[in-house]
Amino acid sequence: MAEWKISDGLTDYDEALAFMETRAAEIAAGQADECVWLLEHPPLYTAGTSARREDLRDPDRFPVHDTRRGGQYTYHGPGQRVVYVMLDLNRRGKDVRAFVQALEAWVIATLGEFGLSGHIREGRVGVWIERPDRPLTPSGLQAEDKIAAIGIRLRKWVSFHGISINVEPDLSHFDGIVPCGITDYGVTSLVDLGLPVGMDDLDVALRRQFDLVMGTP
Repeated sequence: MAEWKISDGLTDYDEALAFMETRAAEIAAGQADECVWLLEHPPLYTAGTSARREDLRDPDRFPVHDTRRGGQYTYHGPGQRVVYVMLDLNRRGKDVRAFVQALEAWVIATLGEFGLSGHIREGRVGVWIERPDRPLTPSGLQAEDKIAAIGIRLRKWVSFHGISINVEPDLSHFDGIVPCGITDYGVTSLVDLGLPVGMDDLDVALRRQFDLVMGTP
């Protein structure tokens, strides 16, 4: 059974990273239970292993943290629910692709509780919301906005880092980067989509859908 940890206020990024690395090592050694940690960070950018420096448009705006998780540049800040998943793939199946797909399904099922249809797109990491109310993209495609990012790292088949879902962040803060290296699409949030959803509402849905989608190893 995974421990659920919820932190109030804003959690320092380096402190969170230190906790995750320690907990992941303990899980791998059989000394601790799996852990799902829900928190918010102060405004910051993180660079994944595929980040391109030219995608950091405003390097002096917020602190930039290099991290060895997968993915490119991501923003974290107040109003965004960060979900760090320290889960044991030794027990859940050593299949990285299947694990990422399960995380995607978890986010989509959670959004579904609020009447939203999230989508996964080939070549675009994260979860997307179609925006038929918006003009077509420069490429003539349906406008879509990103509502959730996913980026994980594995050590001894234990995951850390995880998911971020936009509840009510300042969307202008994403302007300092090219989120996940994608320029033709925007970023949205639950409140931006007109949903009166708070962090507590999202947490309840995340917990319920985790049990249904991710299950117990």
